[in-house]
Amino acid sequence: MLKIVYPICCGIDVHKKFVVATVGTTNKSGVTDYQTRQFPTFTENLHQLLDWLKSQSCINVCMESTGKYWHPVFNILEDYCNVVVANPKYVKGIRGKKTDKKDSIWLCDLHKHGLVPNSFIPPLPIRQIRDLMRYRFKLINFKTSEKNRIQNSLTVSNIMISSVVSDTFGVSSMKIINHILENPDDKDFDVSSMLHASMQDKAATITKSINGNLTKPQADKMRICLGHFNNIEKHIADIETAILGLVQPYLAQLEIILSLPSIKDVFTAIAIIGEIGCDMSAFHSSKHLCSWAGLTPQNNESAGKKKSVRVSRAGVYIKPLLVQCANAAIKSKKCTYFKVRYDQIKKRRGHKKAIIAIAHMLLNCIYHMLDKNEPFNYDLYTIDSKPKQTYAPQITEEMTVRYLQTLGYQIPDMRITT
Repeated sequence: MLKIVYPICCGIDVHKKFVVATVGTTNKSGVTDYQTRQFPTFTENLHQLLDWLKSQSCINVCMESTGKYWHPVFNILEDYCNVVVANPKYVKGIRGKKTDKKDSIWLCDLHKHGLVPNSFIPPLPIRQIRDLMRYRFKLINFKTSEKNRIQNSLTVSNIMISSVVSDTFGVSSMKIINHILENPDDKDFDVSSMLHASMQDKAATITKSINGNLTKPQADKMRICLGHFNNIEKHIADIETAILGLVQPYLAQLEIILSLPSIKDVFTAIAIIGEIGCDMSAFHSSKHLCSWAGLTPQNNESAGKKKSVRVSRAGVYIKPLLVQCANAAIKSKKCTYFKVRYDQIKKRRGHKKAIIAIAHMLLNCIYHMLDKNEPFNYDLYTIDSKPKQTYAPQITEEMTVRYLQTLGYQIPDMRITT
Protein backbone atom coordinates (compact mmCIF):
# COMPACT_ATOMS: atom_id res chain seq x y z
CA MET A 1 0.00 0.00 0.00
CA LEU A 2 1.29 3.45 -0.91
CA LYS A 3 2.17 5.80 1.88
CA ILE A 4 -0.13 8.77 2.50
CA VAL A 5 2.09 11.83 2.27
CA TYR A 6 -0.62 14.53 2.47
CA PRO A 7 -3.68 13.43 4.53
CA ILE A 8 -5.50 16.60 3.48
CA CYS A 9 -4.89 17.81 -0.05
CA CYS A 10 -6.71 19.25 -3.03
CA GLY A 11 -6.67 18.47 -6.75
CA ILE A 12 -7.82 21.23 -9.10
CA ASP A 13 -8.84 20.63 -12.72
CA VAL A 14 -8.28 24.00 -14.40
CA HIS A 15 -10.25 25.36 -17.37
CA LYS A 16 -10.67 28.78 -18.93
CA LYS A 17 -14.08 29.62 -17.42
CA PHE A 18 -14.16 27.46 -14.29
CA VAL A 19 -12.12 25.17 -12.06
CA VAL A 20 -13.19 21.95 -10.39
CA ALA A 21 -11.59 21.38 -6.98
CA THR A 22 -11.66 18.20 -4.93
CA VAL A 23 -10.45 18.11 -1.33
CA GLY A 24 -9.48 14.66 -0.11
CA THR A 25 -9.37 14.05 3.65
CA THR A 26 -7.76 10.75 4.69
CA ASN A 27 -8.40 9.36 8.20
CA LYS A 28 -6.09 7.16 10.26
CA SER A 29 -7.61 4.03 8.74
CA GLY A 30 -6.53 5.13 5.27
CA VAL A 31 -10.05 5.92 4.05
CA THR A 32 -10.33 9.11 2.02
CA ASP A 33 -13.43 11.31 1.98
CA TYR A 34 -13.81 13.55 -1.09
CA GLN A 35 -15.57 16.91 -1.42
CA THR A 36 -15.85 18.46 -4.87
CA ARG A 37 -16.88 22.01 -5.76
CA GLN A 38 -16.80 24.11 -8.92
CA PHE A 39 -15.75 27.78 -9.05
CA PRO A 40 -15.70 30.33 -11.88
CA THR A 41 -12.28 31.81 -12.68
CA PHE A 42 -13.15 35.42 -11.76
CA THR A 43 -10.93 36.81 -9.00
CA GLU A 44 -13.83 37.05 -6.54
CA ASN A 45 -14.71 33.39 -7.06
CA LEU A 46 -11.08 32.29 -6.77
CA HIS A 47 -10.96 34.01 -3.37
CA GLN A 48 -14.02 31.93 -2.47
CA LEU A 49 -12.01 28.85 -3.48
CA LEU A 50 -9.22 29.99 -1.14
CA ASP A 51 -11.68 30.53 1.71
CA TRP A 52 -13.11 27.05 1.13
CA LEU A 53 -9.63 25.51 1.27
CA LYS A 54 -8.95 27.38 4.51
CA SER A 55 -12.18 26.05 5.99
CA GLN A 56 -11.02 22.52 5.09
CA SER A 57 -7.54 23.15 6.60
CA CYS A 58 -6.05 22.30 3.21
CA ILE A 59 -2.72 23.87 2.32
CA ASN A 60 -1.42 21.26 -0.18
CA VAL A 61 -2.80 21.82 -3.67
CA CYS A 62 -2.04 20.16 -6.99
CA MET A 63 -3.19 21.38 -10.39
CA GLU A 64 -2.32 20.73 -14.01
CA SER A 65 -0.48 23.39 -16.01
CA THR A 66 -3.18 23.98 -18.64
CA GLY A 67 -1.92 26.67 -21.01
CA LYS A 68 -1.95 30.02 -19.21
CA TYR A 69 -5.18 29.27 -17.32
CA TRP A 70 -3.37 28.07 -14.21
CA HIS A 71 -1.78 31.50 -13.63
CA PRO A 72 -4.88 33.24 -12.13
CA VAL A 73 -5.44 30.32 -9.74
CA PHE A 74 -1.77 30.22 -8.77
CA ASN A 75 -1.69 33.97 -8.11
CA ILE A 76 -4.52 33.68 -5.57
CA LEU A 77 -3.34 30.49 -3.82
CA GLU A 78 0.42 31.16 -3.87
CA ASP A 79 0.68 33.00 -0.55
CA TYR A 80 -1.39 30.54 1.53
CA CYS A 81 -1.02 27.11 -0.10
CA ASN A 82 1.84 24.89 -1.20
CA VAL A 83 0.84 24.70 -4.84
CA VAL A 84 2.24 21.95 -7.07
CA VAL A 85 1.88 22.78 -10.77
CA ALA A 86 2.14 19.46 -12.60
CA ASN A 87 3.26 18.78 -16.14
CA PRO A 88 0.25 17.23 -17.97
CA LYS A 89 2.29 14.21 -19.11
CA TYR A 90 2.77 13.14 -15.48
CA VAL A 91 -0.92 13.33 -14.45
CA LYS A 92 -2.81 12.43 -17.61
CA GLY A 93 -6.01 10.51 -16.91
CA ILE A 94 -7.18 7.35 -18.65
CA ARG A 95 -8.70 8.08 -22.02
CA GLY A 96 -12.43 7.34 -22.20
CA LYS A 97 -12.89 7.64 -18.44
CA LYS A 98 -12.33 11.36 -18.08
CA THR A 99 -14.68 13.93 -16.63
CA ASP A 100 -13.84 17.18 -14.86
CA LYS A 101 -14.77 15.70 -11.49
CA LYS A 102 -12.81 12.48 -12.10
CA ASP A 103 -9.78 14.49 -13.22
CA SER A 104 -9.79 16.54 -10.01
CA ILE A 105 -10.15 13.37 -7.90
CA TRP A 106 -7.31 11.74 -9.86
CA LEU A 107 -5.07 14.74 -9.20
CA CYS A 108 -6.01 14.62 -5.52
CA ASP A 109 -5.23 10.88 -5.28
CA LEU A 110 -1.86 11.27 -6.98
CA HIS A 111 -0.89 14.20 -4.81
CA LYS A 112 -1.88 12.62 -1.49
CA HIS A 113 0.67 9.85 -2.20
CA GLY A 114 3.32 12.38 -3.28
CA LEU A 115 3.47 11.02 -6.83
CA VAL A 116 3.33 14.37 -8.66
CA PRO A 117 6.68 16.08 -9.41
CA ASN A 118 6.45 19.84 -9.06
CA SER A 119 7.25 22.10 -11.99
CA PHE A 120 9.77 24.86 -11.40
CA ILE A 121 7.84 28.06 -10.66
CA PRO A 122 10.21 30.94 -9.78
CA PRO A 123 9.14 33.76 -7.43
CA LEU A 124 7.03 36.63 -8.78
CA PRO A 125 9.91 39.12 -9.50
CA ILE A 126 11.75 36.48 -11.54
CA ARG A 127 8.53 35.56 -13.37
CA GLN A 128 8.07 39.22 -14.33
CA ILE A 129 11.64 39.42 -15.67
CA ARG A 130 11.09 36.16 -17.56
CA ASP A 131 7.86 37.46 -19.14
CA LEU A 132 9.46 40.69 -20.37
CA MET A 133 12.60 38.93 -21.64
CA ARG A 134 10.54 36.44 -23.62
CA TYR A 135 8.56 39.32 -25.12
CA ARG A 136 11.83 41.05 -26.01
CA PHE A 137 12.92 37.85 -27.73
CA LYS A 138 9.70 37.87 -29.78
CA LEU A 139 10.24 41.51 -30.74
CA ILE A 140 13.75 40.72 -31.94
CA ASN A 141 12.29 37.93 -34.09
CA PHE A 142 9.75 40.40 -35.55
CA LYS A 143 12.60 42.80 -36.26
CA THR A 144 14.53 40.07 -38.09
CA SER A 145 11.41 39.21 -40.12
CA GLU A 146 11.07 42.82 -41.27
CA LYS A 147 14.76 42.86 -42.24
CA ASN A 148 14.19 39.78 -44.38
CA ARG A 149 11.17 41.38 -46.09
CA ILE A 150 13.14 44.52 -46.91
CA GLN A 151 16.02 42.44 -48.21
CA ASN A 152 13.57 40.44 -50.34
CA SER A 153 12.18 43.65 -51.88
CA LEU A 154 15.70 44.83 -52.72
CA THR A 155 16.57 41.51 -54.34
CA VAL A 156 13.47 41.31 -56.56
CA SER A 157 14.12 44.94 -57.59
CA ASN A 158 17.66 44.10 -58.80
CA ILE A 159 19.25 46.20 -56.06
CA MET A 160 22.16 43.99 -54.95
CA ILE A 161 23.75 46.23 -52.34
CA SER A 162 23.87 43.28 -49.92
CA SER A 163 26.48 41.65 -52.17
CA VAL A 164 28.87 44.56 -51.62
CA VAL A 165 28.41 45.78 -48.04
CA SER A 166 28.70 43.62 -44.95
CA ASP A 167 25.57 45.06 -43.29
CA THR A 168 22.63 46.06 -45.47
CA PHE A 169 21.10 47.92 -42.52
CA GLY A 170 24.22 49.87 -41.60
CA VAL A 171 24.27 53.68 -41.55
CA SER A 172 25.74 54.10 -45.06
CA SER A 173 23.48 51.48 -46.64
CA MET A 174 20.34 52.92 -45.05
CA LYS A 175 21.23 56.41 -46.36
CA ILE A 176 21.37 55.00 -49.88
CA ILE A 177 18.14 52.97 -49.50
CA ASN A 178 16.24 55.94 -48.04
CA HIS A 179 17.48 58.16 -50.90
CA ILE A 180 16.22 55.61 -53.44
CA LEU A 181 12.80 55.49 -51.74
CA GLU A 182 12.51 59.29 -51.51
CA ASN A 183 13.80 59.93 -55.05
CA PRO A 184 12.78 56.97 -57.24
CA ASP A 185 13.49 58.90 -60.45
CA ASP A 186 17.04 59.88 -59.47
CA LYS A 187 19.16 57.18 -61.11
CA ASP A 188 22.58 58.86 -61.27
CA PHE A 189 23.15 60.27 -57.79
CA ASP A 190 26.57 60.30 -56.15
CA VAL A 191 26.87 57.70 -53.38
CA SER A 192 30.29 58.86 -52.16
CA SER A 193 28.84 61.50 -49.84
CA MET A 194 26.70 58.85 -48.14
CA LEU A 195 29.47 56.35 -47.48
CA HIS A 196 31.67 55.96 -44.45
CA ALA A 197 35.36 56.69 -44.95
CA SER A 198 36.25 52.98 -44.83
CA MET A 199 33.79 52.28 -47.66
CA GLN A 200 34.95 54.95 -50.12
CA ASP A 201 36.96 52.41 -52.12
CA LYS A 202 33.73 50.51 -52.79
CA ALA A 203 31.88 53.52 -54.22
CA ALA A 204 32.06 52.37 -57.85
CA THR A 205 30.92 48.83 -57.01
CA ILE A 206 28.05 50.11 -54.86
CA THR A 207 26.91 52.40 -57.69
CA LYS A 208 26.68 49.35 -59.96
CA SER A 209 24.85 47.29 -57.35
CA ILE A 210 22.00 49.84 -56.90
CA ASN A 211 21.29 50.14 -60.61
CA GLY A 212 17.96 48.32 -60.39
CA ASN A 213 14.26 48.82 -61.01
CA LEU A 214 12.31 49.59 -57.83
CA THR A 215 8.62 49.50 -58.69
CA LYS A 216 6.00 51.52 -56.80
CA PRO A 217 4.40 48.46 -55.08
CA GLN A 218 7.81 47.30 -53.84
CA ALA A 219 8.67 50.83 -52.69
CA ASP A 220 5.37 51.08 -50.77
CA LYS A 221 6.05 47.72 -49.15
CA MET A 222 9.56 48.77 -48.14
CA ARG A 223 8.30 52.02 -46.57
CA ILE A 224 5.79 50.08 -44.47
CA CYS A 225 8.45 47.54 -43.46
CA LEU A 226 10.94 50.26 -42.54
CA GLY A 227 8.32 52.09 -40.48
CA HIS A 228 7.45 48.86 -38.65
CA PHE A 229 11.17 48.09 -38.23
CA ASN A 230 11.81 51.49 -36.61
CA ASN A 231 8.77 51.09 -34.32
CA ILE A 232 9.97 47.67 -33.20
CA GLU A 233 13.40 49.10 -32.38
CA LYS A 234 11.73 51.76 -30.23
CA HIS A 235 9.61 49.14 -28.46
CA ILE A 236 12.68 47.01 -27.80
CA ALA A 237 14.43 50.02 -26.25
CA ASP A 238 11.37 50.72 -24.06
CA ILE A 239 11.08 47.15 -22.83
CA GLU A 240 14.83 46.99 -22.12
CA THR A 241 14.45 50.07 -19.92
CA ALA A 242 11.65 48.33 -18.00
CA ILE A 243 13.75 45.17 -17.64
CA LEU A 244 16.77 47.07 -16.30
CA GLY A 245 14.52 48.56 -13.64
CA LEU A 246 13.33 45.09 -12.54
CA VAL A 247 16.80 43.53 -12.26
CA GLN A 248 18.25 46.04 -9.80
CA PRO A 249 17.97 43.58 -6.84
CA TYR A 250 19.93 40.97 -8.82
CA LEU A 251 22.97 42.97 -9.93
CA ALA A 252 25.35 40.77 -7.91
CA GLN A 253 24.06 37.60 -9.61
CA LEU A 254 24.32 39.27 -13.02
CA GLU A 255 27.97 40.12 -12.36
CA ILE A 256 28.63 36.48 -11.49
CA ILE A 257 27.09 35.22 -14.74
CA LEU A 258 28.88 37.88 -16.78
CA SER A 259 32.19 36.51 -15.50
CA LEU A 260 31.73 33.46 -17.76
CA PRO A 261 34.07 33.71 -20.78
CA SER A 262 31.23 33.42 -23.32
CA ILE A 263 28.71 35.89 -21.84
CA LYS A 264 29.36 39.58 -22.49
CA ASP A 265 25.87 41.01 -23.07
CA VAL A 266 23.96 41.95 -19.91
CA PHE A 267 20.64 40.93 -21.48
CA THR A 268 21.98 37.42 -22.03
CA ALA A 269 22.70 37.21 -18.31
CA ILE A 270 19.25 38.65 -17.52
CA ALA A 271 17.61 36.05 -19.76
CA ILE A 272 19.41 33.25 -17.88
CA ILE A 273 18.34 34.71 -14.52
CA GLY A 274 14.77 35.01 -15.82
CA GLU A 275 14.67 31.35 -16.82
CA ILE A 276 16.40 29.61 -13.89
CA GLY A 277 16.18 32.23 -11.12
CA CYS A 278 18.88 32.95 -8.55
CA ASP A 279 18.04 30.36 -5.88
CA MET A 280 19.65 27.09 -6.93
CA SER A 281 18.07 25.23 -4.01
CA ALA A 282 14.97 24.89 -6.22
CA PHE A 283 16.91 22.18 -8.09
CA HIS A 284 18.21 19.00 -6.47
CA SER A 285 21.58 19.28 -8.22
CA SER A 286 23.28 20.66 -11.29
CA LYS A 287 22.26 17.46 -13.12
CA HIS A 288 18.63 18.18 -12.28
CA LEU A 289 18.95 21.71 -13.66
CA CYS A 290 20.56 20.48 -16.90
CA SER A 291 17.85 17.86 -17.30
CA TRP A 292 15.17 20.52 -16.73
CA ALA A 293 16.79 22.64 -19.45
CA GLY A 294 16.76 19.74 -21.92
CA LEU A 295 20.53 19.38 -22.16
CA THR A 296 20.92 15.76 -21.01
CA PRO A 297 20.12 12.47 -22.79
CA GLN A 298 16.79 10.87 -21.97
CA ASN A 299 16.37 7.49 -20.29
CA ASN A 300 14.54 5.25 -22.76
CA GLU A 301 15.32 1.58 -22.17
CA SER A 302 13.17 -1.52 -22.56
CA ALA A 303 14.07 -5.22 -22.43
CA GLY A 304 17.70 -4.30 -21.89
CA LYS A 305 17.84 -2.27 -25.09
CA LYS A 306 18.45 1.47 -25.12
CA LYS A 307 16.29 3.31 -27.61
CA SER A 308 16.55 6.98 -28.57
CA VAL A 309 18.64 8.96 -26.06
CA ARG A 310 18.42 12.32 -27.79
CA VAL A 311 17.90 15.40 -25.62
CA SER A 312 14.32 16.29 -24.73
CA ARG A 313 12.29 19.20 -26.06
CA ALA A 314 12.42 20.98 -22.71
CA GLY A 315 14.03 24.39 -22.28
CA VAL A 316 12.66 25.98 -25.46
CA TYR A 317 13.95 29.40 -24.36
CA ILE A 318 17.09 28.69 -22.34
CA LYS A 319 18.48 25.88 -24.52
CA PRO A 320 18.95 27.99 -27.70
CA LEU A 321 20.42 30.75 -25.54
CA LEU A 322 22.99 28.41 -23.99
CA VAL A 323 23.83 26.97 -27.41
CA GLN A 324 24.65 30.50 -28.60
CA CYS A 325 26.83 30.98 -25.51
CA ALA A 326 28.53 27.63 -26.22
CA ASN A 327 29.36 28.73 -29.78
CA ALA A 328 31.00 31.83 -28.29
CA ALA A 329 32.79 29.84 -25.58
CA ILE A 330 34.61 27.59 -28.05
CA LYS A 331 36.05 30.72 -29.70
CA SER A 332 37.26 32.28 -26.47
CA LYS A 333 41.01 32.83 -26.34
CA LYS A 334 40.96 33.67 -22.64
CA CYS A 335 39.67 30.23 -21.65
CA THR A 336 40.59 27.47 -24.12
CA TYR A 337 39.19 24.62 -22.03
CA PHE A 338 35.82 24.64 -23.77
CA LYS A 339 37.49 24.66 -27.20
CA VAL A 340 39.60 21.62 -26.28
CA ARG A 341 36.59 19.70 -24.96
CA TYR A 342 34.56 20.67 -28.02
CA ASP A 343 37.25 19.35 -30.38
CA GLN A 344 37.55 16.09 -28.44
CA ILE A 345 33.79 15.42 -28.56
CA LYS A 346 33.34 16.63 -32.13
CA LYS A 347 35.79 14.00 -33.43
CA ARG A 348 33.63 11.22 -32.03
CA ARG A 349 30.07 12.59 -32.04
CA GLY A 350 29.92 15.54 -34.46
CA HIS A 351 29.29 19.26 -34.10
CA LYS A 352 25.70 19.22 -32.81
CA LYS A 353 26.29 16.80 -29.94
CA ALA A 354 29.55 18.55 -29.08
CA ILE A 355 27.93 21.99 -28.85
CA ILE A 356 25.13 20.60 -26.66
CA ALA A 357 27.81 19.14 -24.39
CA ILE A 358 29.48 22.54 -24.09
CA ALA A 359 26.11 24.16 -23.31
CA HIS A 360 25.65 21.51 -20.61
CA MET A 361 29.05 22.45 -19.13
CA LEU A 362 28.18 26.15 -19.14
CA LEU A 363 24.91 25.52 -17.28
CA ASN A 364 26.81 23.39 -14.77
CA CYS A 365 29.18 26.32 -14.23
CA ILE A 366 26.28 28.75 -13.80
CA TYR A 367 24.63 26.47 -11.23
CA HIS A 368 27.74 26.20 -9.05
CA MET A 369 28.62 29.89 -9.46
CA LEU A 370 25.16 31.01 -8.29
CA ASP A 371 25.02 28.33 -5.59
CA LYS A 372 28.38 29.35 -4.10
CA ASN A 373 27.97 33.04 -5.00
CA GLU A 374 31.38 33.04 -6.68
CA PRO A 375 32.51 34.29 -10.12
CA PHE A 376 33.99 32.01 -12.75
CA ASN A 377 37.39 30.66 -11.68
CA TYR A 378 39.70 30.41 -14.70
CA ASP A 379 42.31 28.48 -12.71
CA LEU A 380 40.02 25.46 -12.51
CA TYR A 381 39.85 25.23 -16.29
CA THR A 382 43.52 25.29 -17.23
CA ILE A 383 44.32 21.68 -16.34
CA ASP A 384 43.20 20.11 -19.60
CA SER A 385 44.11 23.02 -21.86
CA LYS A 386 46.61 20.79 -23.73
CA PRO A 387 45.39 17.58 -25.40
CA LYS A 388 46.58 14.40 -23.72
CA GLN A 389 48.92 12.02 -25.50
CA THR A 390 47.00 9.07 -26.87
CA TYR A 391 50.04 7.10 -28.10
CA ALA A 392 53.03 5.43 -26.46
CA PRO A 393 56.18 7.59 -26.57
CA GLN A 394 58.35 4.55 -27.44
CA ILE A 395 57.61 1.46 -29.52
CA THR A 396 58.90 -1.77 -28.03
CA GLU A 397 60.13 -4.78 -29.98
CA GLU A 398 57.02 -6.80 -29.15
CA MET A 399 54.76 -4.00 -30.39
CA THR A 400 56.71 -3.89 -33.68
CA VAL A 401 56.37 -7.65 -34.19
CA ARG A 402 52.62 -7.57 -33.54
CA TYR A 403 52.18 -4.68 -35.97
CA LEU A 404 54.10 -6.48 -38.74
CA GLN A 405 52.04 -9.62 -38.15
CA THR A 406 48.82 -7.67 -38.56
CA LEU A 407 50.14 -6.54 -41.96
CA GLY A 408 50.58 -10.18 -43.06
CA TYR A 409 54.31 -10.65 -42.47
CA GLN A 410 55.60 -13.86 -40.96
CA ILE A 411 58.15 -13.12 -38.25
CA PRO A 412 60.42 -16.07 -37.29
CA ASP A 413 61.04 -16.69 -33.63
CA MET A 414 64.58 -15.34 -33.11
CA ARG A 415 64.80 -16.45 -29.51
CA ILE A 416 67.67 -18.94 -28.81
CA THR A 417 66.37 -22.12 -27.20
CA THR A 418 68.65 -24.15 -24.97
